[in-house]
Amino acid sequence: MFTLETAATAAYVVAALLFILALAGLSKHETSRAGNSFGIAGMAVALVATIALALARHIEPLGLALLAVAMAIGAAIGLWRAKIVEMTGMPELIALLHSFVGLAAVLVGWNGYLHVEGDSAGAEAAQLATEGMLGIHSAEVVIGVFIGAVTFTGSIVANLKLSAKIKSAPMMLPGKNFLNVGALVLFAALTVWFVIDPQLWLLIVVTVLALLLGWHLVASIGGGDMPVVVSMLNSYSGWAAAASGFLLGNDLLIITGALVGSSGAYLSYIMCKAMNRSFISVIAGGFGIEAGPSEDKDYGEHREINAEGAAELLAGATSVIITPGYGMAVAQAQYGVADLTRKLRERGVEVRFGIHPVAGRLPGHMNVLLAEAKVPYDIVLEMDEINDDFDGTSVVLVIGANDTVNPAASEDPGSPIAGMPVLTVWNADNVIVFKRSMASGYAGVQNPLFFRENTQMLFGDAKDRVDAINAALSVGEKV
Repeated sequence: MFTLETAATAAYVVAALLFILALAGLSKHETSRAGNSFGIAGMAVALVATIALALARHIEPLGLALLAVAMAIGAAIGLWRAKIVEMTGMPELIALLHSFVGLAAVLVGWNGYLHVEGDSAGAEAAQLATEGMLGIHSAEVVIGVFIGAVTFTGSIVANLKLSAKIKSAPMMLPGKNFLNVGALVLFAALTVWFVIDPQLWLLIVVTVLALLLGWHLVASIGGGDMPVVVSMLNSYSGWAAAASGFLLGNDLLIITGALVGSSGAYLSYIMCKAMNRSFISVIAGGFGIEAGPSEDKDYGEHREINAEGAAELLAGATSVIITPGYGMAVAQAQYGVADLTRKLRERGVEVRFGIHPVAGRLPGHMNVLLAEAKVPYDIVLEMDEINDDFDGTSVVLVIGANDTVNPAASEDPGSPIAGMPVLTVWNADNVIVFKRSMASGYAGVQNPLFFRENTQMLFGDAKDRVDAINAALSVGEKV
């Protein structure tokens, strides 16, 4: 017999398939727009099905009204934030959204406890006890609360670091590694205790422990690893959602959470490999990583160039590689860069882009910016695809990048970024670095590239400097 329950279940299957198609589509530039559309459609189907399911279960009028109000408020805030956020603010916004998922998991876990374990004389507790499932429910509660609380405070710290409201340098508490491991061991012991004897004070202790651990885990990770942290928190939020799905008996939430959790974990692993970082060390809050020494080394004098000189150098080039970074995003220079690319290609210059896996503050940050500016996908290459081509390249433009083009990663074993694969831009004939000042990058490490003989610094706002180069090239064309 066809009912709203069966229709909702069927809709959940459709939504799950759409989410899978969304992940598949987002894996490539060419299909990313379609992947985004699949994700939107899947979420719309899931929302409609959930509302229908609530109606089928005869939700109270007050509950239905609260649901409608909550959706309206959430939609209004979401539309407002999406409208005003700049691309440079996307990483911290995503971190903040992850915190909401974590907080929701904590609230769902506490609600599950209050309706079952906290109401031992209630019908739900009696039924679960009869079925021998009370212990499983208790484990779902404590694990869901723990994952959610870690995600909540960890995401808040990530948001504060990415928005520069707190320092990006890692917090180095004495014995920080033992604090992290000790917290996990204590959580395991408390989980067993709670399953055997689910007491309110135990859940309070677990919640506080997880909140502190989440804060410490992310605070202990340095700025250079923050793109991995965002991806890692995305994974955490997925597992938190899955835990909530078990408590709510919602299959779609379990499936969606597992998809987000596993894909986020795999992306974090890929990024760690790209940075020569241990996946376990990063997700464990920088376990085994100590702060690098402060640098006071004298690298000599740097050379400067102006926009006209850069335009002249580019006009005589046969090949150009552009390596963008977060500075390009801050200056919103991607449109000028796209225009520069078009002008150079019309002159017969081969132009390509080299994208480091952790360029910017978010996985794929630079790719999105360049796609937004209509830069052709086929000339945007990943680090592994282009690193061998810098040798023999006429000019490399480093626009707002710093740590991802730092030769200290491969030449200085004592550097905090030692071993991190970087774009070997210094092998080109000429390197022009667009930068506001000689300050170190987000990882707090000085860059000896700035002092190389084949490097010239172009100081100022990246957008203004690119526009000035475009203007100089246009004058040259007229002449």
